[in-house]
Amino acid sequence: MPSSGSTIPLSKLPLGQQGIVRELRSNSRARRRLLDLGLVVDTIVEAVCQSPSGDPKAYQIRGTVIALRAEEAASVIIERTES
Repeated sequence: MPSSGSTIPLSKLPLGQQGIVRELRSNSRARRRLLDLGLVVDTIVEAVCQSPSGDPKAYQIRGTVIALRAEEAASVIIERTES
């Protein structure tokens, strides 16, 4: 999957788009939770849906859909990919 080279917070990933996790910028407790959910470096993430209010948003990660609030997703830095 070719990459576009631009990095953004996961919270800014538009629905239907994919990215690759490049960095986690969070404290140790939140970081551990994100890692446990499968958000490790080089993992492909896709934004699949969001609540009517826009927060939280659901992401497909390693075959599982998880919901993250914008505050949590902002600490995950991804590289956008061309789908």
